[in-house]
Amino acid sequence: MSDAARTLFLVCYDVCDSKLRRRVHKFLMGYKIGGQKSFFECWLTAAELRQVRYTLSELLDLTEDRAHIFQLDPRMTRDMLGRAKQPVTDVFLIV
Repeated sequence: MSDAARTLFLVCYDVCDSKLRRRVHKFLMGYKIGGQKSFFECWLTAAELRQVRYTLSELLDLTEDRAHIFQLDPRMTRDMLGRAKQPVTDVFLIV
């Protein structure tokens, strides 16, 4: 699969229940290349994006929790402050 088949997304969530928040966090860790706490930068294929949307809709309590998925333009420069670091995007390992 070529890098061109992947698109950069920012996946953010706000989950009320601590146990559920850990499950959502653990799930998204499998896709993230950068980010922190409840904000993850993810390079996703169309199939992975569908899987993320489906799994989040299954995990979240849709009456209390929320998630946002924003498509980002990878050509734009990042404004970074404090201890922020550029995410590593040059190597992907597919298991």
